[in-house]
Amino acid sequence: MPRMRRKADLPTKTCLTCGLPFAWRKKWERDWDNVRYCSDRCRRGKAAGQDARRDAGG
Repeated sequence: MPRMRRKADLPTKTCLTCGLPFAWRKKWERDWDNVRYCSDRCRRGKAAGQDARRDAGG
């Protein structure tokens, strides 16, 4: 059986809506190249993403 990988060793991306980094998940294995959002909430709020990042910055 293959050894487990540490979460720090997994590939990461930055969410287009909230700007936070998120790590690879098994359920995204086949579609990792097309994953752009860290959650369904961010995917639904993608239109407001630009404003949310600007407001969070200060």
